Parts: sequence; structure tokens; C-alpha cells
Amino acid sequence: MSNKTDTRLRRKYRIRARIHGTAERPRLTVFRSSKHIYAQVINDDTGETLVFAGTLTKEIRDALGDERKLDQARKVGEAIAKACAAKGITKVVFDRNGYVYQAMNRVGVLADSARKAGLSF
Repeated sequence: MSNKTDTRLRRKYRIRARIHGTAERPRLTVFRSSKHIYAQVINDDTGETLVFAGTLTKEIRDALGDERKLDQARKVGEAIAKACAAKGITKVVFDRNGYVYQAMNRVGVLADSARKAGLSF
């Protein structure tokens, strides 16, 4: 394993071996590319995506304008929490998808804003 992507995928598989989303506590997973960030809530028992939000979804894309990536992640976190509340989901299991979780990176900011908007994990 020589590059960053392979190393992240190894971390991802170790994390996914322990984390499983159910109907009561679905899995909130995050994917980040160099330009965008996406979050989705998944019920692993049935394999269906319950809620999705990302910087390319229409309502978020129109509201973003020319904001920094951290602010974009904050809005995606708020949007995913709002969509979960509309579906009656209050508790989730957080899957960082192999990315580093720190308070001042995009994954951490998304998670913190989702918590402040009402999700508990």
C-alpha cells in the first residue's frame, strides 16, 4: 500500500468491520473529494439509503455561493440533520469512512454541525 487512497481504504475496511447501521440507528457515512463533500444515512440491514445530502444537491448548491470548504461541510451537516429529522431519525452511528476526524477538518466540522442540528452519535 503505497499511496494515500490505499491507506484510507484499509482504514475504511477496519472501521466498517465494527460499524453496522440498523433501522433504529442507521449509519451516517461521509465521503469527501477534493472539491465536494457528501453525507448519507444508510440502513445496512436492508441496504437502502434513507437520506442524502451533499454540496452538489440543488438546495445546498444554490445556497453555497463562493464559500470555503469548511463552511460547505457545515451546511451539509446541517442539511443532513434536518433531512433526518424530517424522516424521524434522531440517533445514528457515525462512519468517518477512513478519513481523519479532527475538529477543524471537513469531516469533523460536518459531524459537529450535524450534532448541533439535532443528530446524536
